[in-house]
Amino acid sequence: MATAEECRAALENLTARISQLEAADREEHLVDRTMSCRIPDLGITFVTRIGPSGADSIRQAENGSPPAQVRFTAKSDVVVGIATEPGTFARAWLTGRLKVEGNIFDLFRLRKFI
Repeated sequence: MATAEECRAALENLTARISQLEAADREEHLVDRTMSCRIPDLGITFVTRIGPSGADSIRQAENGSPPAQVRFTAKSDVVVGIATEPGTFARAWLTGRLKVEGNIFDLFRLRKFI
């Protein structure tokens, strides 16, 4: 099991990839969306916002926060694994280790960047 800080760092690694993309690519493929990653084995949820300008910093969700537009749920070791090897995202989703909720079109946009 990974720690909360390891998970935060993993998520920051993923969002940094989006921020490092060419501005034209972000503008073409991304729309403003809030995203969350719930990590049930640690009992925490991290949130951010992504869009054409990049990604906001990762922060821990506060109790009573509205649900994000795109929501991921995975155990801590899965979160760290996806950040280490992004190609495992689809495998984790297909095997049920990663739950994804949100608009299907948003998910298609994001899969290009993860």
